[in-house]
Amino acid sequence: MRQRPQLSTLNFQLSTAPLPFVLVNMAMSADGKIATANRAISTFSSPRDHEHLYELRATADAVMSGARTVDLNNYTFGSGAERFRKLRLRRGLAECHLRVIISGTGSVDPRAEIFRHRVSPVLVLTSERAPAAALKQLRTVADAVHVTGETEVDFPAALRWLRAEWNVKRLLCEGGGELNDALFRAGLVDELHLTFCPRLIGGRLAPTIADGLGFPQLSGAFQLQLVGTKRVGEELFCVLRRAKAE
Repeated sequence: MRQRPQLSTLNFQLSTAPLPFVLVNMAMSADGKIATANRAISTFSSPRDHEHLYELRATADAVMSGARTVDLNNYTFGSGAERFRKLRLRRGLAECHLRVIISGTGSVDPRAEIFRHRVSPVLVLTSERAPAAALKQLRTVADAVHVTGETEVDFPAALRWLRAEWNVKRLLCEGGGELNDALFRAGLVDELHLTFCPRLIGGRLAPTIADGLGFPQLSGAFQLQLVGTKRVGEELFCVLRRAKAE
C-alpha cells in the first residue's frame, strides 16, 4: 500500500513545485467596470465574447473564480458545447476541466449551483480564517478543501498545491475583481485577456477587473505588454502578457 509522505516532506514538495501558467479573462465596459454598483451581474458582452470564454476554458486544466462570483451568478463553470469538449480531448485534456473556488473565509454557499453539477471535481481554496463549521460543511460537497494562509489565501502555495496534487499546468481565472487583484499583487498572472465593450456603466462603487488592495505606488504596478488585438463588431479583444523584467 502506498504510504503518505511525512508532513515535512509534503511541505517541501509543495514549496518546490512549479506554478501553473495563469490566465485572467474578463469583459469590461469602456470605463473598466465588470458589473453595476449593486453587483447585479448582467451580460453586457456579445455572443462572440461568450464563445471566446469557452475557447479559453478548452485550453485550461482548471477554471477558478471567487466565492462571491459563484454565489451571485449560479455559475457551474461547464465546458460548454460538445465541440469544446471534443477540442479538449484532441488536446489531450480531460473532457471537463477542474473547477476551483476561492473563499478566504470559507463563506461559499454549500448549496451553490456548482456543487449540484458533478461533471468534474470542485476544489475550494481557503485560509485559516475559515471557521471549522464552514470547512466541515464544504468538505461534504466539495471534492477537496485546501487551507493555506493565515488571514487570506496564500496564492503561490495554493497554486503549487494545484500543480502538485491535481496536475494543473494551465489555470484560467474568471474573477471577480478582488481575486484578480490578489493574483496580480502576488505576481502570478502570465496572461490577461480583456474584451472592451462599447458601453459606460459608471459608479465609484461598481467593481472593476482588479479591486482589493491594489498597488500603493505606481512604480510597483503590475507591468503588461500588449501582444494582440482584434476587433469583432463593436468589441475589442486584447491579449496582454506579463512584461519581462528589465
